[in-house]
Amino acid sequence: MIVRIKMFKIYHFKPRFLAFLLLMFGSALSHAADTNKGAELYAMHCAACHGLSGISVMLGAPNFAQNEGLMNPDSALLISIQSGKAAMPAYRGVLSNQDILDVIAYLRTLN
Repeated sequence: MIVRIKMFKIYHFKPRFLAFLLLMFGSALSHAADTNKGAELYAMHCAACHGLSGISVMLGAPNFAQNEGLMNPDSALLISIQSGKAAMPAYRGVLSNQDILDVIAYLRTLN
């Protein structure tokens, strides 16, 4: 009996790309985004700087009513909200991925 062993290539992925892949394949298991829940979470966590209607009230915060910062895919926005930026705190551990996706879905209704 002859045993053949196939060699497999080992690929190295950057952490951000790996997170993107996990999000893309894992998102099939997640629930559809809930804009009503997203609106509640936005009012609680985001409106103080980004404005209740998406019109920025803090210098440097994107104006969501004019689609600022929303031209990126949901996966990129998720990573951005998880990580925080400048004056915006990181929401990793504060909001679940599904909560953040709900907020993103709501943001897309503000224009």
